Amino acid sequence: MKRNEISQECQPELKKLREQSGLSQAALAKLVGVTGKTVSNWERGVTPANLTLYQMKDLCSALGVTLEEFTELFGSVQVDD
Repeated sequence: MKRNEISQECQPELKKLREQSGLSQAALAKLVGVTGKTVSNWERGVTPANLTLYQMKDLCSALGVTLEEFTELFGSVQVDD
């Protein structure tokens, strides 16, 4: 399955959106299907968010944004072939 990567430069903004959505790292992780440590690493820019399309949709839904709004906020999303 193709994976989508959000650049590390954009990832600290994920924390802002997560907090605005009232979610803990653990709660967001559960909704997206990753660990809380993974979400922490994304927010600190330690590792890029490497997600399937389904996970991207779940992330957007949890954060209360559409995929279109998400790409406007974070720029282009890299899709692996």
